Amino acid sequence: MGLDKSESEGSVVGPLHLVGCERFVRNNPKTDRFGVERFHHVEFWCGDASNTWRRFSWGLGMHLVAKSDQTTGNQTYCSYAIQSNELVFAFTAPYSSTIDQTNTKMPHPGYKSDEARSFTDSHGLAVRAVGILVDDADEAFRISVEHGAVSVLEPHVLSDDAKGGKMVMAEVKLYGDVVLRYVSEQGYKGSMLPNYEEVESLPLSYGLVRLDHAVGNVHNLAEAVNYIAKFTGFHEFAEFTAGDVGTTESGLNSMVVASNNEMVLLPINEPTFGTKRKSQIQTYLEHNEGPGLQHLALICDNIFSTLREMRTRTHIGGFDFMPKPPPTYYKNLANRVGDILTAEQIKECDELGILVDKDDQGVLLQIFTKPVGDRPSIFVEIIQRIGCMDKDESTGATVQKGGCGGFGKGNFSELFKSIEEYEKTLDGTLKVH
Repeated sequence: MGLDKSESEGSVVGPLHLVGCERFVRNNPKTDRFGVERFHHVEFWCGDASNTWRRFSWGLGMHLVAKSDQTTGNQTYCSYAIQSNELVFAFTAPYSSTIDQTNTKMPHPGYKSDEARSFTDSHGLAVRAVGILVDDADEAFRISVEHGAVSVLEPHVLSDDAKGGKMVMAEVKLYGDVVLRYVSEQGYKGSMLPNYEEVESLPLSYGLVRLDHAVGNVHNLAEAVNYIAKFTGFHEFAEFTAGDVGTTESGLNSMVVASNNEMVLLPINEPTFGTKRKSQIQTYLEHNEGPGLQHLALICDNIFSTLREMRTRTHIGGFDFMPKPPPTYYKNLANRVGDILTAEQIKECDELGILVDKDDQGVLLQIFTKPVGDRPSIFVEIIQRIGCMDKDESTGATVQKGGCGGFGKGNFSELFKSIEEYEKTLDGTLKVH
């Protein structure tokens, strides 16, 4: 195990001693401090929500399901939620502060326009909230604060007279200006939050199923991991050092913390120094003006069909992808995963630029977009996991274990090389550390 741990606390209490991926021993002590089910939604704060949601909808294959704006009585901000299966993204932007907001109808308690403007000024398009579905948001908040979490929003009961049912929502600081948002449902089954107006739109899906993991970049990995593990009880799922995932030019250290059921996975990265080029994590921290969410890994059932849909839209409003590895990468794939993927699937990986890796349990197929905003900061990862099927203890259904196939350790060097080549197209100040 790479960390000093307290079994009773389920948290990291000693200094951070990374042992690397190969020497790390996976263990799930099931020490969550409160009941955690899964990711619920992700909310982006931006300067123009109307156009941003359309870009993500078209690029990722997610249709509009709910809105809160002037047409619904919200005079303070507009917010639009898009969805594909369990994956829900919301995009929120403030209206002018000169508008009369006396009788405004806001779904988000505690929303402040000046805070939202300051957020986008510092970070540009960025994730504000990672929402997770918990058994009891009131309890999750109370326990978190008791164990050191920084309170951002005390529990609020949200009611929806039109649809019925209630939801409890609360927030604590995750890292930087990103919050961990607890939501628990009390009969509410809407797409987003109560008092969003449901929208009927044409169904659109490229096969994305849910959020697999949400990755943060911080200055100090030990500090961030200790903070999060202490108030959640999440356990260490995996770890990587620069020796595992770096190149001769740059690197990072990384650790993944996970809930009991390992359906909420929170990898956290820090930059390493002393290499030829500055770490990509350091570049992110500079352009994001501090810690924040680096990328969202979206899982799908068939990455080949999903990528074909996404790539047809790359040059007509969709997302660009990182350059694919050299031909030798795909020539060697048969030796690495020929027992899992067919020759035709390996050929498709080559054609679509998909990276393939495996661990002791399963196989991971993955590909990364270029940054999705103006800054070289946040991006999206599309993945498919193969293997690791197990029986759910509560339902008896066959399900896939969280994190099956790992996080692409064998592909990190290829990803880093792609990012290094991408950065060479940017300002020359990024080239030397």
